[in-house]
Amino acid sequence: MRELASSFAAAASASSSASAPLLGGWWNDVNESPEWQHAAFFSLSAAYALVSAVALIQLIRIQRRVPELGWTTQKIFHLMNFLVNGVRALVFGFHVHVFLLRTKVYKLVLLDLPGLLFFSTYTLLVLFWAEIYHQARSLPTDKLRPAYIAVNSIIYVVQVCIWIYLGINDNAAVELASKLFIVAVSFVALLGFSVYGGRLFFLLRRFPIESKGRQKKLYEVGTVTAICVTCFLIRCVVVALSAFDRDVSLEVLDHPILDLFYYTLTEILPSALVLFVLRKLPPKRVSAQYHPIN
Repeated sequence: MRELASSFAAAASASSSASAPLLGGWWNDVNESPEWQHAAFFSLSAAYALVSAVALIQLIRIQRRVPELGWTTQKIFHLMNFLVNGVRALVFGFHVHVFLLRTKVYKLVLLDLPGLLFFSTYTLLVLFWAEIYHQARSLPTDKLRPAYIAVNSIIYVVQVCIWIYLGINDNAAVELASKLFIVAVSFVALLGFSVYGGRLFFLLRRFPIESKGRQKKLYEVGTVTAICVTCFLIRCVVVALSAFDRDVSLEVLDHPILDLFYYTLTEILPSALVLFVLRKLPPKRVSAQYHPIN
């Protein structure tokens, strides 16, 4: 029996050691295959273009419904979604030229700038929810918009300074700091959605059950909060790993499958789901000269 058990263990060990190179070889073949690279990055480009088109269509529908309201938070949110996803579509459509840029800082700008714009786009929702929460609790709202502008301004200024330094001196430590800075920015967004999404959700739960629109608003706030917290958490984890492990790098051409899953889970899918959840148009404004027939 002992001989049988030892032979079985040896066979299992030999099988696992033999399968490991096979799996590693398959993974390397996929990563280094131009066909897989083109398929993954062109798929990302098409998906981003589709989300961008949906955001633009929704913006046009809102503008036609309430043209007199000017640039509301809702309109700006859809415009920024259109721009962010449109830029991503172009970047991945020309992925060969982007990933093979000789000057590394140009590649970092093209890959990281849309991520910062994504942050600004979705923290608009945090600002909107914060204003609703503060108004409902009779708290001052005059400092919320300046705070949003200040936070975003600081983030862009710091990131531009990092890019300028990398353009002058390609330093590995500064590149690491750039990635960790993206992690910190994503964590700020995660924290904002957790705090104000959670506060507004529990505030809505305290409303009477018969309140008009209560259930729908609960669904919207709860769903969007869960989506955005999840996507920014994934971004934090993956970017932090890529900062210390080159095998998880998102800035090379030969990681197409990793890039496909990362950008799908952190930008494409969340954007599509949020646009679907927030698809309702604002109510039409009745003209003062219009009098309904009783």
